[in-house]
Amino acid sequence: MFVLGLQGSPRTEGNTTVLLSTFLTEAERLGASTRHLDVARKNISPCQECSTCEKNGFCPIDDDMQQIYPLLRQADIIVMATPIFFYGPTAQMKALIDRSQALWARRYVHKLVDPGRKWRRGFLLSLGATKGKNLFEGVSLTAKYFFDAVGASFDGSLTYRRIEGPGEIAKHPTALSDAKEKARSLVTPFLNRKKILFVCTKNACRSQMASAFARYHAGDRIEVESAGSRPAEEINPLMEEVMSEKGIDMAFRKPRSIEEAASSGKPDLIISMGCEEACPLFPGTRNQEWPVPDPAGKPIEVMRKIREEVEERVRRLIE
Repeated sequence: MFVLGLQGSPRTEGNTTVLLSTFLTEAERLGASTRHLDVARKNISPCQECSTCEKNGFCPIDDDMQQIYPLLRQADIIVMATPIFFYGPTAQMKALIDRSQALWARRYVHKLVDPGRKWRRGFLLSLGATKGKNLFEGVSLTAKYFFDAVGASFDGSLTYRRIEGPGEIAKHPTALSDAKEKARSLVTPFLNRKKILFVCTKNACRSQMASAFARYHAGDRIEVESAGSRPAEEINPLMEEVMSEKGIDMAFRKPRSIEEAASSGKPDLIISMGCEEACPLFPGTRNQEWPVPDPAGKPIEVMRKIREEVEERVRRLIE
């Protein structure tokens, strides 16, 4: 499983970093893969309100946000960590939030559902220097709608007042233990899932469809990876089109190699589709072959038939 931490403070070693790092370290100790993203050090331009995302589903601004969209889609848990600046998140974090409008548009304008949406969790960590009663109301409301835009439920927050000087969060009587406890409660349910690796030759079509359907229908019970023995540069656009006919959003996916998938850990089951002798052999792991024909270069009608066959096989596998 994958936990993405978004650190929004301009201070790279400040109290927000300490709190988020404590959460992520505990998640790693439990067995999760984590990524600590220093938002303030990323090149993220503000939203230009050009409406391109509402027209075609993608943001045209070419900056670091283009590498962040796939991470938001891959994550099982997203942790937003920010100090309070004028009763809201930092400007750096707000730029990332505003640019998530592209994901909002794909869901609410283009009516496409990210396969991980039903299972993804969002959590807020926030610190404020003052003791104001309403100190966290603004950032909490912002977090709620940010998590909805990126396809995550809002599973609550840990917020702490009167934290300003260097190292003060570590002196708080419960903050770090609270972060560890929350990490355990959010991460643990994901750790009991069976892990399945879907493999085809290019990881551009069949294995991508299978992984999307498995995550969509049973992401609470199955941790899904997909890979190719000879991965393509891009996913098959015709596959993306026929999946969108089912309302499934395949955006921000890139084919990857079996070696990359293997770095995520040993699967409980490998399902191969036309990969033949190039498919991996993990000692002690079952390897199942699905004789699904390769639709590459075939008309869209063939792609639709493959889509239906793959979904039916995935449903039977889940049962």
